[in-house]
Amino acid sequence: MTENDRSGTPGPDAPTPPSGLPAGGSATPPSGSPPPYVPPPEPTRQQAPGNQRGQIRSQEAGRTKARPPTLAEQRARQQAEHQQREMALAADAEVARKAKKRKRLLIGGGVTVGVVALVAIGYAALKPDNVTATCTTSDDVVVADDQNCDETYVRSHGGYSSGGIMFLPLPGGGYSQYRYNYGGTGSVGQKISGGSTVAPPKANISTRSGSTIQRGGFGVSSGSKSGGS
Repeated sequence: MTENDRSGTPGPDAPTPPSGLPAGGSATPPSGSPPPYVPPPEPTRQQAPGNQRGQIRSQEAGRTKARPPTLAEQRARQQAEHQQREMALAADAEVARKAKKRKRLLIGGGVTVGVVALVAIGYAALKPDNVTATCTTSDDVVVADDQNCDETYVRSHGGYSSGGIMFLPLPGGGYSQYRYNYGGTGSVGQKISGGSTVAPPKANISTRSGSTIQRGGFGVSSGSKSGGS
């Protein structure tokens, strides 16, 4: 036995023990047993860039895609669009209502003006003319006193009327003849100017002294009779 055999130290020619076993022969496991399990070191876990909290992601024009709207955002957008459509329809309806009302007012105003104009024209057409009757000589030449054409006055002085002509007796005998001129003008003793011996129908006729001969075409008044035919 050598010196190395006594000290227990393996010599240079001694076999190398298996990996994982301590040097020396005292700790050698039994023949046929597996080595003890040594777990591998755990790797360091790193969070993905998109899942880190509090990190701001930068956006690049033309590359970054917009986030799709949520269901609540879609409903809010649809409700806003619906309200806008309702407001537009209401505004259009109000404009149409005002235009229709304005048109009715214009038509009503035109109808009113037309009715007033027709009434005025009708009233003017129905309104009788005022004509002055002037007593003249029977040849309708010289203006005479109104009483010479008044049938009541003529009869009370022995005269009479015939065919619209008044016959008034003269002191020396015979009769003077008188009749009315309608619309003419002139003073007593002067020549009559204008007018006609025919009484206009539907006219208010009165003498220069104010006696009424005819009222609005409803015939001769009871107080005085016309000398016209």
